[in-house]
Amino acid sequence: MDHDDVLDVSVRIGLVCYGIVYLLMAWLTLQLVFGDHEGQVSGTGALRQLAANDIGRLTLYVVAAGFAALVVWQVLEAAVGHRDETGAKRLGKRLVSVGRALVYGVLGWAALQIAMGSGQSKSGTDSYTAQLMSLPFGPFLVGLVGVGILVYAGAQVYLGWEEKFLEKLDFDGRTGRDGAAYRWFGKVGYIAKGAAFAVVGALFVYAAWTHEPDKSAGLDQALLQLLQQPFGPFLLALVAVGFACYGLFCFAWARHLDR
Repeated sequence: MDHDDVLDVSVRIGLVCYGIVYLLMAWLTLQLVFGDHEGQVSGTGALRQLAANDIGRLTLYVVAAGFAALVVWQVLEAAVGHRDETGAKRLGKRLVSVGRALVYGVLGWAALQIAMGSGQSKSGTDSYTAQLMSLPFGPFLVGLVGVGILVYAGAQVYLGWEEKFLEKLDFDGRTGRDGAAYRWFGKVGYIAKGAAFAVVGALFVYAAWTHEPDKSAGLDQALLQLLQQPFGPFLLALVAVGFACYGLFCFAWARHLDR
């Protein structure tokens, strides 16, 4: 097996791990609907769920290795990938690969830390926002973070609505009955993911506007805010379904990876 084959297998394992994280996030979101607010609905919160027993902690080492492979993949994509594109479009896709590498890196590091018995404590998003707010032009910086999250959220909704995610799959993954199922998993998953992060971004912008750091929130707190709105439990259940669909799409992506 050559280096490309090793990376290919490792990336597929990493994508399965990413899918598992989102399935666990879906479960944690459902727990919010049913009144259990102890779990942290986030990537690291999902990883902590795996650490509940010895087998789970061992699994986290595999998860960390899988995310490391995803980081290598996206770094290569950022450096020399997307050659089928030119100009600004290629630059844009390479920047997206940089962003993905950062996300996978954070999750991989969190998985390793939790597996080793650290990284268990939760940190409030508002404390980080307060530190940022205290800097020169702090409110502007917090608002910029919020706008960035909103842009990311909008991009996820766009990818879902326009079905751009299908470009990630090979021909077999886009056709037949399986392809039709993957299309719906991706569409629902990306749109729900974007909607959830849009709430996070809106809260950051609101915190910057009011100069109140405690108004900002991570994903778990943002979903709690959503729960308190009219039809909140119904909306949150839809988000949970969306997270689950995104997790299932990651499994399809791993199976039909088009590198």
